[in-house]
Amino acid sequence: MSRLFLVLYSSIGFLLAFATEITPPGGGVMHPVRRGTPVASRKASSKLVVYRWIWCLQRQNGLTLLISVQGRGPLLSGQVGSPDDPASQFSYNRAEIEFLFNAGRSDAGASYLPESPFVKALMLSEYKQLEVTEVPDPECGPNDILVKVAACGICGSDIHGYDGSSGRRIPPLIMGHEAAGEVVAVGEHVSDFSPGMRVTFDSMVSCGVCDFCRKGHRNLCDQRRVLGVSCGEYRRHGAFAELIAVPQHIVYRLPDSLSYEHAALVEAVSVAVHAVNRTPHELGDSAVVVGTGMIGLLVVQALKAAGFGKVVAVDLAEEKLKVAADLGADETYLGNDPELIEKIYAATDGKGANVAMEVVGATPTVKTAIEAVRKGGTVTLVGNLSPNVELPLQSVVTRELNLLGTCGCNGEYPECISLMEQGLINVEPLISQKIALSDAPSWFERLYEGEAGLMKVVVQPQLG
Repeated sequence: MSRLFLVLYSSIGFLLAFATEITPPGGGVMHPVRRGTPVASRKASSKLVVYRWIWCLQRQNGLTLLISVQGRGPLLSGQVGSPDDPASQFSYNRAEIEFLFNAGRSDAGASYLPESPFVKALMLSEYKQLEVTEVPDPECGPNDILVKVAACGICGSDIHGYDGSSGRRIPPLIMGHEAAGEVVAVGEHVSDFSPGMRVTFDSMVSCGVCDFCRKGHRNLCDQRRVLGVSCGEYRRHGAFAELIAVPQHIVYRLPDSLSYEHAALVEAVSVAVHAVNRTPHELGDSAVVVGTGMIGLLVVQALKAAGFGKVVAVDLAEEKLKVAADLGADETYLGNDPELIEKIYAATDGKGANVAMEVVGATPTVKTAIEAVRKGGTVTLVGNLSPNVELPLQSVVTRELNLLGTCGCNGEYPECISLMEQGLINVEPLISQKIALSDAPSWFERLYEGEAGLMKVVVQPQLG
């Protein structure tokens, strides 16, 4: 093998008529192409894909092997090395391809050699019907980042979408929005990320130009789109797949010390941290957390990390309260205790808590949160299980309580990653199981049935 050289093609070539077709390993169709005209043909989408940066290996017989740095498939493009013989059959072998690929990794930043123009994904084909299937690989636009998904958590909203009750997971859809992985390709306008980087990404795609975005409230964007959601207005496939393409402005780098499985929970952590950041407080304030499911347990830790003093956890399940205590709650009480409010007041100097975080979204728990705070206190509503709840209006008005809503996150990812890296927020106790993509349908069913003891299940798509 002789010298390697890098060629930059800046113009788009067109596929001409060719007499020979060659099937590369892994699928797809490769055609001999006239010198200087790089193109690719993919069975998956029947589109021409033009690659700009191509690594070339000149063989002794005058033919040229090509591999796209940002392309898909083991060999989807080629050109004839000798202009005097444009009809020559393009030939190669796998060893040469791998040599070329590995030789170009350090300069080109490529991170793996894809095997197929198709990727595996978990498809919600009908309500309560999930199947692992192959779909065309996602397109990486000029401002996008293509991520090889290493881990993706099953969210409670995915379970509610599984049976159609939320109305936001209309089939067919690839769900999943709590994910982390490795960059494998970037668009031509992306400069801050490169293949090989470890990343996570926000679940919500904001437009960046509406009034809310310009004022710094990206979570309230007029055109927001959520990964793994299909609600009639739009369909945006999610991260229960081997690959996902996401816009660069929602992507964040990960430290090496944070595992992909833990990083997949940054999205959930950001919901808790944003809720606490939304809540006015002073150092040493007391707080009550009503509901210690996944998000509630993260809220307990976020409150402690923010400098709250006494934190009281309330739930109907004793096993969840035990975890809350392990994660920093100072007092834990059952929600059906007839003396619950008296105990909360006793634990907070007889005045009630400064703050209550309601993390369920139902009438009984909202009432508990309101009753638990002192005059002038704040109740932050995090849960949204029910679209409507009854409100003890007189208690809110006559005690001048502050009611706040909170939605998703608003740029807290770097803060969350830092908190997790420092160990101030620990997600490992919240992970019930780590599974392969092929096992996801059965685990969805177990979560849907409410199997006792299950909390967060993390899917690892690369395990198949």
